[in-house]
Amino acid sequence: MNILLSVGRALRRGAAFLRRDKKAAAGSIILFILLVIAIFPNWFTPHDPAAEVFTPGVGLSWSHPLGTTSFGQDVFSQLIAGTRQSVFIALIVGLFSTVISVIVGVSAAYIGGWLDDLLSMLTDVVLVIPTFPLIIVITAYLKNASFWLMVGVLVFTGWSYGARQLRVQALSLRNRDYLLAARARGESSWYVIVVELLPPMTSLIVANFLGAALYAVLASAGLQFVGLGNINTESWGTMLYWAQNNEALATGLPLWALAPGIAIAVLGSALALLNYAFDEVANPALRPVTRRRAKAVA
Repeated sequence: MNILLSVGRALRRGAAFLRRDKKAAAGSIILFILLVIAIFPNWFTPHDPAAEVFTPGVGLSWSHPLGTTSFGQDVFSQLIAGTRQSVFIALIVGLFSTVISVIVGVSAAYIGGWLDDLLSMLTDVVLVIPTFPLIIVITAYLKNASFWLMVGVLVFTGWSYGARQLRVQALSLRNRDYLLAARARGESSWYVIVVELLPPMTSLIVANFLGAALYAVLASAGLQFVGLGNINTESWGTMLYWAQNNEALATGLPLWALAPGIAIAVLGSALALLNYAFDEVANPALRPVTRRRAKAVA
């Protein structure tokens, strides 16, 4: 019951926050629209995205709002179909990376001792490894990385920064009175962590999720652009790969390359807006000066 009440309060605070913060509201609207398209892409695709049945290199028209590729495929349909993988990679990598960050960072800080030393050392090791070169080496070795393999690689390289942040925050809260009171009542360590320690860290956890999701969007698109993902799947990164390989800009098909690039930028902007908004909640120093002054006067 206590957990349900904590979740309910968090949801109400989140809804109030979205109504109050313009950056968070804008990012939420964009992300919601992209999520709907990702879940139901067939509702928005006028043609089969893989069908090579149209006149190659057609410009803007009612039938083809973004033209066609040099293979005779509809660019708009490819863009809509590619939304699913791009959005799902961002959300799944963000979720798994955040879960690992919470388990490693918060548990290590609260329990302490040799476990804290071991997990902190593991976090430091992952942090100092050059991330993108490591991703390139792994995916190049495995060849044509599948969706879940790419998710696994991005999660493995994306959890450590969040774990470090959450550990520092948990260390600052570990000896607060309400946590000491919970331990004095005989509550288990997992109960104290989940019910007492995590709720005050909600904004930082959400910010870490959004940061990991943003990292996944850019990293996965970069891998697919250089041909290290599965180039036969439908995603914005593979659209860029095929457009670049067929010299879309030089052959008068700029929208083939620009459309997925703009889509990646829009998704990244939505996540960045939300991330910055939640950073303001976690760090009062980032809040607008006028808001702080208004509170001080009140």
